[in-house]
Amino acid sequence: MHFIHKKWTFQNCAIVAFACMVLLVSTVSYAQPNSLPDFSDIVEEVGPSVVNIRTTVKVGANQNPGFPGFPGMNPNDPFFDFFRRFMPPGVNPEFPSMPPQQIPEREVPRGVGSGFIIDSEGYILTNHHVIEGSDTITVTLTDKREFQAKIIGSDQRTDVALVKIEGQNLPKVKIGNVQKTKVGQWVVAIGSPFGLENTVTAGIISAKARDTGEYTPFIQTDVAVNPGNSGGPLLNLSGEVVGINSQIYSRTGGFMGISFAIPIDEAMRVAAELRETGKVTRGRIGVSIGDVGRDVASALGLSKSEGALVSSVEKDGPAEKAGVLAGDIILEFNRQAIIKASDLPRIVGETQPGSTINMKVWRKGKVEVLKIKVGEIDSAETVARAALPENSAEAKQNKLGILVTDLNDRQKQALNVPFGVLVTSVSGLAASVGIRQDDVIIRLGQIDIKSADQFNKLVDSTKKGQTIALLIRRGDNSAFIVLTP
Repeated sequence: MHFIHKKWTFQNCAIVAFACMVLLVSTVSYAQPNSLPDFSDIVEEVGPSVVNIRTTVKVGANQNPGFPGFPGMNPNDPFFDFFRRFMPPGVNPEFPSMPPQQIPEREVPRGVGSGFIIDSEGYILTNHHVIEGSDTITVTLTDKREFQAKIIGSDQRTDVALVKIEGQNLPKVKIGNVQKTKVGQWVVAIGSPFGLENTVTAGIISAKARDTGEYTPFIQTDVAVNPGNSGGPLLNLSGEVVGINSQIYSRTGGFMGISFAIPIDEAMRVAAELRETGKVTRGRIGVSIGDVGRDVASALGLSKSEGALVSSVEKDGPAEKAGVLAGDIILEFNRQAIIKASDLPRIVGETQPGSTINMKVWRKGKVEVLKIKVGEIDSAETVARAALPENSAEAKQNKLGILVTDLNDRQKQALNVPFGVLVTSVSGLAASVGIRQDDVIIRLGQIDIKSADQFNKLVDSTKKGQTIALLIRRGDNSAFIVLTP
């Protein structure tokens, strides 16, 4: 019996092993072709709609101040801006032995990015930072056709820009539904990392509604995104665009496993406004806010640490007129819950200026409902390229390449300056020496600047080759920037 039992066991083991082998083979043969998605159909379908974007800036005498001892340094070099900060005026690394007055005006590369066609007539979505400060924008299609693009509008807050090329029946992308995307789903990016056109990378959605301190909550992925991918599409497995690749988290400047994309629904909303009016209109209520910590929520009798804690209220602003007080916690705005403080600016911004809505606040242990009339963020603050009318006196770009507008009282109070003009657009000479959008020009030489008209007249009156010192306010800091027209 003992022998028979062993024999029976051996036979059964052999049968079971054979059955397992058959099952394993069939499982492997099934799993191999289906274990990972095949992106080739997506790339073939969407690839022609993705474009490469190259930008250039015009430079000339005494521009591109660089670092002495580094002849031939390219302005597009990633360390160029770093070295430029330590440079005295008048040194040009591209022409180290040539007097500044003899350096010819020329176009130099400014950057490389990506974009995608959303309309067969040639409308292209990309990032604001891809085209910001450029003099020319060259768009290259996958069939090697090149076009010069014009800017329809650009919005710094969402980092969305709309440009147009002249064409008909151009291949366009399909727009997806961001609300249907889920964490863990596969996504694909197509773009031009480091200028390498039509590069495809893939990964998964790591998180949604990721708050990075920017205006828009991002889609977080682990798709390999590098410099040059900015402005390219993030696609789902149906070949639909669900986001615009915009940022990476990196300590080295290269990809480190985390990238961020602008949700396509927000981008298309901004694009529609830019196409219609050239700018983005946003609401404002005039409060400074912060997050509600758990200890604060507990101390104030709130069951959850949610909402936006009002730290200050702008004098004579919409919130003050509605009765909002410092210390209030805004729980709901226009029937939308405020989970964290960063929700409020986005929701208020999407509210039509001039409309009166209900706002729920937590005050002294109970909920109060306030009616508030939403104001409008100044057009200069929307940072849209077409924010100023072409025929206005302020819209004239001077020979420094600076477009400025007057500061209103609220801006002066927020910046703690008695006068100055706000830089709304910058290119050419001014951009090359480091002047940026949203800088405030306080003084030209020894003259205080009190209006855009005054500033433009002073610039126009300067002689060729005359050195100009501008006192610039950026954030809480002020510094002189020297340049020569």
